Amino acid sequence: MEFKLKTISKDGIPEAISKAELHRYLNEPEEAESICRDILAADPENQLALRLLGLTLTDQFEGRHSDPYGEAEKIFQSLTNPYEVQYCMGLLLERRAKAQVKSGVKAHLLVGSLHEAMRCFEKAEKIRPPHNDDAMLRWNRCVRLLEKLERAPIEERQTVFEDHDKAPITSRPGGRVAK
Repeated sequence: MEFKLKTISKDGIPEAISKAELHRYLNEPEEAESICRDILAADPENQLALRLLGLTLTDQFEGRHSDPYGEAEKIFQSLTNPYEVQYCMGLLLERRAKAQVKSGVKAHLLVGSLHEAMRCFEKAEKIRPPHNDDAMLRWNRCVRLLEKLERAPIEERQTVFEDHDKAPITSRPGGRVAK
């Protein structure tokens, strides 16, 4: 038996948006993602559904290479409101860094991502809607994360070998090379 996805009505989109938001609040990002995809099948340019889809993808980050980072980035960059683009790109970078910390990535490797997130929040702050301080709240959270990372144990902050690094070659007595 072949199953096909059903298309929701455009009249049902507001209620579907509410359901997607509810599933995000309940920490059920896969359900929210499915609803967002249904909304976008009926209305591909729906900005709220695009934003929610991107956020549900970031809700699923685990700090792995398989995280849907690229898809979320593409979605956020497709938003038409410049404030939303900057704010959501900041969230994307911040959430990826936080997921990577939880997965065991060394704290010092994430500082650049948090700084980039802060640059996005700073740009968003300059063009924010009246009475919207969200970008400043996220900026402050990044500052607190960076302070926490600075207090991380020394062994977490020490430089590690990267894939392209090689062990130094030294000479041993007698002219032999040690590797």
